Amino acid sequence: MEKGSKKEWREEIEIAAGELITRVKELIKEGNIRRLIIKDDKGKTILEIPLHAGVAIGGIITLTAPLLAVLGAVAGVLAKVKIEIVREGNQED
Repeated sequence: MEKGSKKEWREEIEIAAGELITRVKELIKEGNIRRLIIKDDKGKTILEIPLHAGVAIGGIITLTAPLLAVLGAVAGVLAKVKIEIVREGNQED
């Protein structure tokens, strides 16, 4: 990749399902998140939330409000969930 080009990387965190909505809101506010993938404790994808760069933070939260309601329902059924976070940033090297 050329210097200054966009780079995508992934990380996965495991949290208690009761913390899901709060954690997703925090991640959305970070701004460099391209996609969130919610998985059950066995790794099966439950929900994928695409986030578009350049959209205002308030707009993203408003647009994802119905998804947050779904996340609340998921949290009521599961004890633990995994969040796969797809980030985007500038490549430094």
